[in-house]
Amino acid sequence: MPRPMKWRKVCSLPESSKFGPLDLALADQQYINMTVDEYETIRLIDLEGFNQEECGKQMNIARTTVQGIYIEARRKLAQSLVNGKILIIEGGEYRLCDGLGNGCGRGCRRRRRQT
Repeated sequence: MPRPMKWRKVCSLPESSKFGPLDLALADQQYINMTVDEYETIRLIDLEGFNQEECGKQMNIARTTVQGIYIEARRKLAQSLVNGKILIIEGGEYRLCDGLGNGCGRGCRRRRRQT
């Protein structure tokens, strides 16, 4: 029997979910999909300054899982920038935190908005 899926805790959805070059014709648009949990690792590590261990605790997953998610997210960012593709953030295996401090640490955007 497979191990049950562990949901990744995400503190907030991105304010914008579509990024990319502004000069593409509609017919030329190529998309790269980034999941919300991949976005969260980029936000926590690159923007908030977490290390992978801290990110794992915040998202309620193992550090090795964070590492794999982070590597994939960075690859997708690079593809979007280098190849001029539109990046869309949606989907993934995540649950939004309640923002009430239940395991949410210094990187929780939801808690910051409520105070």
